[in-house]
Amino acid sequence: MIKHVVMLRMKEYENKTQKLENALKLKKALEALKIYIDELKFMEVGLNLNVKPHSYDLVLTATFETEEALDNYRNHPEHKKLMVFLRTVTEQSTVVDYEI
Repeated sequence: MIKHVVMLRMKEYENKTQKLENALKLKKALEALKIYIDELKFMEVGLNLNVKPHSYDLVLTATFETEEALDNYRNHPEHKKLMVFLRTVTEQSTVVDYEI
């Protein structure tokens, strides 16, 4: 089994509510991937409660049977479509994939 962990830092806006709106929209879109991608065995998306400047805003944890299943997820058309939006509203990401 492979655990896929992604942390995202959202872009800041003059309108402070825009960042939260984008984070909520991204969370909903990520959670919807479960409908389209069979290889996705488990997914959890959370918004950060910590307000420290070095913290990230959103975390995704997902579980896959194999590395090939993770690659299929990354290359799935619905995931690629979501990545277009993700890149417009985030400024930084960190990813860790490990075997469980």
